[in-house]
Amino acid sequence: MKIAVDAMGGDYAPKEIVEGIELARDAYPDIEFLLFGLTDQIQKYLKDDTRIEVKQADEVIEMGDEPVKAVRTKKQSSMVLAATSVKEGQADAFFSAGNTGAILASGLFIIGRIKGIDRPGLATTLPVITKDDQKNFVMLDVGANADTKVLNMYQYALMGKYYASNVMKVNNPRVGLLNNGTEADKGDMDHRKVHDLLADDSDIHFIGNVESRELLNGAADVVVTDGFTGNAVLKSIEGTALSMLHLIKGSIMSGGMTSKLGAAMLKGTFGQIAKSMDYSQYGGAVLMGVKAPVVKTHGSSKAPTVKNTIGQIKQMIDSKMISDLNNYLNSHTDQLQEIKETIKNSK
Repeated sequence: MKIAVDAMGGDYAPKEIVEGIELARDAYPDIEFLLFGLTDQIQKYLKDDTRIEVKQADEVIEMGDEPVKAVRTKKQSSMVLAATSVKEGQADAFFSAGNTGAILASGLFIIGRIKGIDRPGLATTLPVITKDDQKNFVMLDVGANADTKVLNMYQYALMGKYYASNVMKVNNPRVGLLNNGTEADKGDMDHRKVHDLLADDSDIHFIGNVESRELLNGAADVVVTDGFTGNAVLKSIEGTALSMLHLIKGSIMSGGMTSKLGAAMLKGTFGQIAKSMDYSQYGGAVLMGVKAPVVKTHGSSKAPTVKNTIGQIKQMIDSKMISDLNNYLNSHTDQLQEIKETIKNSK
């Protein structure tokens, strides 16, 4: 198993990327790594090159670069070369903490779409905090496509189901459609059409509409949404979690000695709360619908998050999720074509 890494992507690259890859190398003895980037900078932080090969990349795609233009013009960038190595069969998966738009463009234009998928979607894993038997759920799209069509959301449900089944090991995952109410007639016309398509598909365990306030309560194992809404909800969840932790800490510090003594007694409990809300332990966001695993972690990720994300990629490769999804789509070509016609005729 070999993973291509954009070692220059991220706020703390290459230091935290290299240190995270070394942690992952030590944790997963069956993985080899190709690190693409400025060799002299990478070597400063690389303590042991066992199963790690450094590849020179003369250019870097910066966070502020226009994504598609950067991928097309910076052919010798660490990101483009890492994605190209996957396309050419030199590596099994592509990982980066860099420019999100450029990662999406690299996955789409270099690695390529799975046949039958119109638009890849970005999927992320989030925690469930009120159920002991359900630890997390997957939501997509969370930002790959701002303008999402009915067919795209239907296909996100298919891909989310396969991710939950194969990678998260959820038996018959519950699929919910994010909407502004649980009733079947809620939402705009596109969401109503998606609801009806999913309800009519016997291969999907569709539980109906779910509201954003119920997501962290385990409303579904797979939450399907358009990219604009999904990205807004994701950032709201992250922002609320951080704000609540700051609020609790601020209240304790300003509450006098009694509050501080109480907090000391509950230190373990607060630690568990912080851990359960820490997105870094769940890895990165997966670009679903491309021919190989493409995973993007947060730009501010440190070494432990990088290591966790590599574990996530390993699960994807071990589960053969991409090939299983590809086979499923190939075997349902006629069904997908009928759905396209149904959507077209309903306009």
